[in-house]
Amino acid sequence: MSYSPERQHQPYRSEGQYQQQPYGNSYAQTYEPQQQYEPPYGPPQPRYDGFEPEDEPRRPRRGRRWLIAIVSVLALLGIAAGVMWHFEIPPFTDKGKDVSFGKPAGGKAAEAPKQNPNSKALMPTGPKAEFKNSMTLNDGTHVAVTTLDGKKSGFKGKVWVWAPKEYDDPKFAKSGFPVMIALPGGAGYPSNYWMGTDLGLQTSISKWYAEGKSKPFLLAMPVLNPSGDEKGIYWDGSDIPNQPKMGTWLTEDVPDLMKANFRTIKSRDGWAFMGSSTGGFASLKAVLKHPDKFKAAICSGPDVVPDSSLWKGFEKEKAENNPEVLAKALIDKKGPDVYLAFQVGDNESNKKTLPDVQKWIATYGKGPVHTSMRVIPGGQHNAKTYVPNMGEGPIQFISKVMEGPVE
Repeated sequence: MSYSPERQHQPYRSEGQYQQQPYGNSYAQTYEPQQQYEPPYGPPQPRYDGFEPEDEPRRPRRGRRWLIAIVSVLALLGIAAGVMWHFEIPPFTDKGKDVSFGKPAGGKAAEAPKQNPNSKALMPTGPKAEFKNSMTLNDGTHVAVTTLDGKKSGFKGKVWVWAPKEYDDPKFAKSGFPVMIALPGGAGYPSNYWMGTDLGLQTSISKWYAEGKSKPFLLAMPVLNPSGDEKGIYWDGSDIPNQPKMGTWLTEDVPDLMKANFRTIKSRDGWAFMGSSTGGFASLKAVLKHPDKFKAAICSGPDVVPDSSLWKGFEKEKAENNPEVLAKALIDKKGPDVYLAFQVGDNESNKKTLPDVQKWIATYGKGPVHTSMRVIPGGQHNAKTYVPNMGEGPIQFISKVMEGPVE
């Protein structure tokens, strides 16, 4: 994107030198014969424009030129600063700067209170990650990024994080906050599209919390896959044999990162997933596979069965990551309870998505598997459809059964 100012500054054009007429009292001292003038001309008249001749202000034109020059320079500097901010050119951006969460406005980063064994809140366990600012929102909160070397999965990738402004409120200094792990659709690599502010996930959570619809979730936004999907390959958010362990990455390494750096909640009542498309599938599967760790998920336009080509030859492992098999096992065990909020557009690109989700809910939405369903009129298969509709039911559905902030 190039920048081109709409208006060029026109140089000041002088209108000429001021011709000052001589004034004095010589007429009062000297008598001159009266001169005759022919109409329409008359004798020269003294110049009068509201000031007495002796009191007429004399402002040098040079001052006006200097004023115009200064204003012009300031205007050009303002334009330049705007361009540098837009293209994220230091020092007119804070992108890339260190971010420390849990820092009250105008104060230093607060030291985490000592862990109370009877508390529902879990204080940061460390070690502290190095977060760099990715963008700053209008309310002063930051989306920051770090590179996580997953100790349990062996996978190394980026994770974006965000904390609502309430996290830095001194009244919540000892409170643990609920965490939502947000997963994208598509390639989900090398970035996670929920980290961008264009979709409005962060601002929506703040808005919904203010409206009493949502918990003030911390967001963790990891890469979903270990590489792009140029060949149509993806990993189903699972530990597929002989492949990077993306299931462990999402359900163990990423939560460990949040526990190490944020005040979270000890129990599963403070942990949820959300995702769209393949991220919706991974969210659904993660909660059903690990109901002891996660309580709820919002699944938008999801697949309901694993379908990666990488499962070929590993049918047993594929079944262990199938939401249908996992839901049936949970029903048979009678718990623990999980809460799954589905939303699907009635104009999805894959016409099977809506009937497949409806059939899944009818079959497995019973016993400990609690479900809600929102059909989005005219909704298409994209995140811009899903975010605003989360506020029309799904976010309330899971927030009612989750905790936080808690001490």
